[in-house]
Amino acid sequence: MKCAVHACGRDAKRKKSPKCDTDVPLLVLSSRNRGILQPSCDSGIASPLPSDSFKYLTWHELEEHDVQGSQIRCPRVREGPSEEVRFFRGEHHTLYAKKEVTEKEKWEQWLQEDWENCVSLNLSYQDLGDLYQVENCKRILRRLIRVERLWLVDNSLTDLSAICLPRCKELKLCKNHFTSFKQLPKMPEIQHLSLDENNIETLDGLSALRHSPLESLVLKRNPCEFPEDYRQLVFSNLPNLKMLDGILKLPEDCLPTETNLLSKICTIL
Repeated sequence: MKCAVHACGRDAKRKKSPKCDTDVPLLVLSSRNRGILQPSCDSGIASPLPSDSFKYLTWHELEEHDVQGSQIRCPRVREGPSEEVRFFRGEHHTLYAKKEVTEKEKWEQWLQEDWENCVSLNLSYQDLGDLYQVENCKRILRRLIRVERLWLVDNSLTDLSAICLPRCKELKLCKNHFTSFKQLPKMPEIQHLSLDENNIETLDGLSALRHSPLESLVLKRNPCEFPEDYRQLVFSNLPNLKMLDGILKLPEDCLPTETNLLSKICTIL
């Protein structure tokens, strides 16, 4: 798993990482200096930042740190460019010799990731352009057995039906490529769900959320919101729902009963 790591200066000291469910962003500091390029005043190109040599470095390769996955609020889970691509970009300072990882080191890395104890996590804007990156993201999602608040905005996701989020109460899946409610993860405790700016065409499969404690749902800018009785259909499928697209349930959002419908027909005749 790749994580966005930032360094501040050559002699910066380590800073204790905040817990995952706080609003303070993570800052990982390291005293290592790996081939930082010197500024060039004649090139006309902005000089690399002091942390530039760390931008493709996994957090597990830092010499001094005590960071766990459950402490990181916005990790980078996708893999960086290949060594060949970095070479042709002229990013030689980001190339490091890879040592063979033992089974013990793999287990230590697994424990350090600690995704099972994560409660709040933002995995948005991951730029998952490669199949390996998508699978790596799903690998982490399968370990989030205690997460209650999860953001997956703008990740080009198409199908998470094999994922189960047993304790998730708030899930943001905005700006992805879902076309059906059947592609959503299993989330029996969901209360707040955002699916705006996807490509969900119909309300088929929405009833799967009928027995969940879902209170608010956002479906704006999906094709399924075009029918005139859109709001009535959504609320009829989700009796516990209190808010749709940021608007509280209104009396007119309830489908007319059969008796009232027959009465109107008789009146017209």
